[in-house]
Amino acid sequence: MVLKVHLLDFSFSDHSQTRKLLCTLLIAFIYSDPQMMMTGASHEIAPDEFHQIPRVITPFPAPKLSHLPMFQGDHKESLYWGTYRPQVYFGVRARTPQSLVAGLMWLGDEKDDGKHVMRHFCENSQNLKSFGWAEHNGVDFGRQELLDQDMILETSFVKSKERSLGYGGDWSVRINLINKGLNDEVKRTVHLFFYLTDEGGNVLNLGKNVLDLKESSVLASGSRADVGKWQMHLKSEAHIETHYCGFKTPDIVNLSDAVKKNLAVQENKSGRLQLSDTSEDFSSIYVFQSTIDIAFVSGIRGESFDVEQRIMSLTGSPLSSLLEEKHIAFDAKFKECFHLSEKLDSETLMVGKAAIGNMLGGIGYFYGQSKVQAPTSTQAKSEDEFLLYWPAELYTAVPSRPVFPRGFLWDEGFHQLLVWRWDFRITLEILGNWLDLMNIDGWIPREQILGDEALSKIPKQYVVQIPSNGNPPTLLLVIRGWISFNLQMHYDHDLGAYLDFGNHTEDVIWKEVTGEDGRVSRELVRETFGKPELRLVPHIGYVSFFPFMFRIIPPASSILEKQLDLISNKSIVWSDYGLLSLGKTSSLYMKYNTEHEAPYWRGAIWMNMNYMILSSLHHYSIVDGPYMDKARTIYEELRSNLIRNVVRNYDQTGYIWEHYDQTKGTGEGGRVFTGWSALILLIMSEERETGAAVGNRGVELSFSEMLKKSSSNMKKVAAAESSSDPSEGNKGGGKKKGKKGRQLDPALLGFKVTGNRIMGEIHCAIDF
Repeated sequence: MVLKVHLLDFSFSDHSQTRKLLCTLLIAFIYSDPQMMMTGASHEIAPDEFHQIPRVITPFPAPKLSHLPMFQGDHKESLYWGTYRPQVYFGVRARTPQSLVAGLMWLGDEKDDGKHVMRHFCENSQNLKSFGWAEHNGVDFGRQELLDQDMILETSFVKSKERSLGYGGDWSVRINLINKGLNDEVKRTVHLFFYLTDEGGNVLNLGKNVLDLKESSVLASGSRADVGKWQMHLKSEAHIETHYCGFKTPDIVNLSDAVKKNLAVQENKSGRLQLSDTSEDFSSIYVFQSTIDIAFVSGIRGESFDVEQRIMSLTGSPLSSLLEEKHIAFDAKFKECFHLSEKLDSETLMVGKAAIGNMLGGIGYFYGQSKVQAPTSTQAKSEDEFLLYWPAELYTAVPSRPVFPRGFLWDEGFHQLLVWRWDFRITLEILGNWLDLMNIDGWIPREQILGDEALSKIPKQYVVQIPSNGNPPTLLLVIRGWISFNLQMHYDHDLGAYLDFGNHTEDVIWKEVTGEDGRVSRELVRETFGKPELRLVPHIGYVSFFPFMFRIIPPASSILEKQLDLISNKSIVWSDYGLLSLGKTSSLYMKYNTEHEAPYWRGAIWMNMNYMILSSLHHYSIVDGPYMDKARTIYEELRSNLIRNVVRNYDQTGYIWEHYDQTKGTGEGGRVFTGWSALILLIMSEERETGAAVGNRGVELSFSEMLKKSSSNMKKVAAAESSSDPSEGNKGGGKKKGKKGRQLDPALLGFKVTGNRIMGEIHCAIDF
């Protein structure tokens, strides 16, 4: 499978280039398995429908990648249940549109306007001292810690296929409350609520002995087409008090309000904060007040003894043993995947584990329809003017659980640089899900707001996606071709820097608006003096280093030396905490983006771009050239600055942040920003040169090697990961034997090509 892409110019503002790149990636997937053309499901649209449906909401007419055989069978079932609700503090669901959904809420001592505050959806505030996944393997295990006042709420999730006959297996949740106060009063004033609902509105059966679980531990039961008959049990070695309430409408978004209302009525009656022990007729959502170990079993076929055995294996001491086993396996895989130096201290290792744990624990499943701006106008007149994209599912990582708990197209490429090193099959499926969202013009909505829960976490003005807006094709950071820049157009010989090129003027001011009545409005408008000219834009920042990031500057070029000087210049982008997004010399440095929008990408330190630059510094430090030593010195200092600052902030705040202050290094923006900021783990791992770290592929399989193997036989890859030597592959460089797939002419896609066939292999952009 070969993919070579040649572009005359590279512009992030032109999404036609993104379209071409992503279309080619799509074709590369199809080409890797010609049988897919016959076995993969597709977006079925009759020819006459192309003239009836607006192009912007017309699916790309190709087989759906998520329906490939490689994503079916045991692989699909192993990922069916999971903590796929990143928007809540703890939640479980299946990867299906109408799923059983479970989650956790709790009330603490803090009050808001005299009312108790319910914790349910993740918030970007200081109310919680910290929260996040300490460990998560992306498949069947996770452990999270939430620090609220003087108590630690620990949530653990684990799956088991042993004895289970239900699709996706059984799963269990442990809620552990650790009191950090001086006495036990704190624990008694925390009220825990675990809920279960059916998104399809199917009625749930309440257990017969919910108020006294001595004879039976069943909380709820039911039956579904996907998992068969199921039961949810609550187990505890000691007697615990349990209360419940049931609602007919499965409105999860407003569930906490409904529960608080129920509690308020009971508090007025009895003076106690407890649920009413009542339910509406035909309830499809139940909330239980009291949780220790909760086990979900499915595929029940009559034998009560077998069910009891399965419950016992997922609660109490057997659950403790299983969680410990998964914890040990997580630690072992963490060491295997990232080869961190033994010299790193425990605080740094903790941050590294939090980075990958939160990345994997933040993977979500969403289903719904994107809202897209109607093509009749270039500017939306109202948030209510939109077209609905086709109904679609999305399995994806998210940038931040409290701030951005949804799919972001350009973030996802950076996410997968980390995820594929942990489990490349997860990466392949996520890429396939994103590419299935491509329309007939090759466009993918940059933000995916799918479903009511996702809609509840975003301001209304940002919901409708604009087809003229495109994102950088960062999915190609994981799988990419060769990208050529028109370097001469963008290079400024006087500054020794690469700059943006376009219509530009520096003569711009904000001006107050004067109304017809002569009064000055509070509204500001941007006013330009002089006509913008086609020219280099004189602002040095991350954009100035793209040729450097993509390593297309020859190692012996004097331009490389100038780039190194620019990177290390303390008067421009260098700081003790990382590289600034915009140089201090820029007229826009730390200036507001708009009248009401604080500086964003105008000076703050962002981890994704620092990671890209750092990786290229390492590259130029190991290839022959006159600037090897200089690149190595800058690399080591920048790497040390980034790690030290992120670890310091994590130690002080308990969070990895969206970006970091350019003068103090303090964390800013979104908390739990373990999207691309989680790349700090790869920055840590770069110290080793014997694994999947920077510049060496001698031990680990690269993503491209894994991808080629996966297209032929997924099961063989799992066995080969620990034993195969990638250096043994394709010795001699001869052509591989086998059936010849369909030949695709890349010239048909508008590419400049040097040959008439797709060649060799897919190259990983940053094959550390």
